Amino acid sequence: MTQSVGRRVGGAVLLWAAVGLFVPGASAHSGSLGGSVADATVPTWLVVITGGIVVAGSFVFTSLLTDHEAIRDVNWRRSTVSLPARPRTAITTLARTGSVALLGLVLVVGALGPVTADRNFALLFVWAGWWAGYTATAYLVGDSWPLLNPWRALARAGRALGRRAGRAVGARSPPARYGVWPAVAGLLAMVWLEVVSPVGENPRALAGLVAAYTLVTVAGAVVYGPSWFERADPISRVFAAYGRVAPIQRTDSGVAVRLPGGALTDRALPDRPGETAFVVALLWVTTYDGLVATPAWAAAIDPVVSLGVPALIVYAAVLLGGFALFVGVYRWAARRTRERADTYVTAATIERWFAPALLPIAAGYHLAHFAGYFLGLAPALAAVAAAPFAPPATPLVAVLPGWFGTVKLLCVLAGHVLAIWVAHSLAFELFPGVLAAIRSQYHTVAAMICYTVVSLWIITQPYVPPPYV
Repeated sequence: MTQSVGRRVGGAVLLWAAVGLFVPGASAHSGSLGGSVADATVPTWLVVITGGIVVAGSFVFTSLLTDHEAIRDVNWRRSTVSLPARPRTAITTLARTGSVALLGLVLVVGALGPVTADRNFALLFVWAGWWAGYTATAYLVGDSWPLLNPWRALARAGRALGRRAGRAVGARSPPARYGVWPAVAGLLAMVWLEVVSPVGENPRALAGLVAAYTLVTVAGAVVYGPSWFERADPISRVFAAYGRVAPIQRTDSGVAVRLPGGALTDRALPDRPGETAFVVALLWVTTYDGLVATPAWAAAIDPVVSLGVPALIVYAAVLLGGFALFVGVYRWAARRTRERADTYVTAATIERWFAPALLPIAAGYHLAHFAGYFLGLAPALAAVAAAPFAPPATPLVAVLPGWFGTVKLLCVLAGHVLAIWVAHSLAFELFPGVLAAIRSQYHTVAAMICYTVVSLWIITQPYVPPPYV
């Protein structure tokens, strides 16, 4: 059986390598304001070799690491650091106050500041500083968003005022039948708006979106309490999901330092509607954000729009269709895993059990997609932040060297390898013995490879502004 699998994998590697030889060398791209950042050339041979290493490494991990206790020892080993209560309270108060003030500055500068994209603090801060740079800290260091979330602080103040007025606020929870589907819908809607609306380059539009999001989020959190951020708020769930990849995890008494991704092996996702879908959506939306800025997308959308189909509908259809495809591939892998492992564990349980293994792939692609974007615009952000209402006429933008494209590929590769380790660890926790645990990973790994190949292809494409928006 092992030889048969090996022949299939070898054939897949050769086929993919052969296809890769006909992929022209191209350059990487960034997201919003991407035109401000120079492209970095990525050689085709590196894409081909990286793909081969990814596939081969996947099966090395799944075939050779079979000592369950050793795997547990690696994942569960940690160093705990206790933090005293009083300084921790002071830091919390300072962080919450600062985050609310920063949110206010974004709204004011977005509404009243310069209209030029690379001179407006709100645009640079939200897209380059926060969504690109700060988000990366969630999976590279640890999730600090519960401490810095300005909407959580505003909602806490709103509930306090409501209780003083004698009103019962924050006591209810969102309907259980919806699970976390509101967060899934919110994440997809946010990315669609980021792509099709002018919020990526128009500070007035961005200020309006942030204001609307503030009203909805604070109102929801005042009514439903902290459960709103756990189940309905897409931004909080994004940071919480990425935070499980990080080496630093919060504990009741302080923080624990452990292997990156180790926290993903602690538990499966909660048994609530939409939990697995949210993880897959997180993986898909970053892919989608890159896909719509490729030459292939520009060539594909032209004939559709020429038939009279509104571009906004095309973008929405591809967003939802791609999400459905990603979910379908993952569910197919879960069903095949159940058959391979010959287990009584349900396919739904397998979906929730292995879903955390997708998060390192999402983190790796996010880093590959946004690292150059953040580094390129960091000088402009620093210059504009020093004088938000009187920024320099021409803020500096860093031009990254061509070899940075290799770093982006390595980010995707690192995320994939970590995902394979997590899936391998989860398999040995769920299935007894060695053979069933190894068999169970074949189709999950196949799904991961599909996701990774798509990511590798996208980051090697030159940046093209999304057409018709």
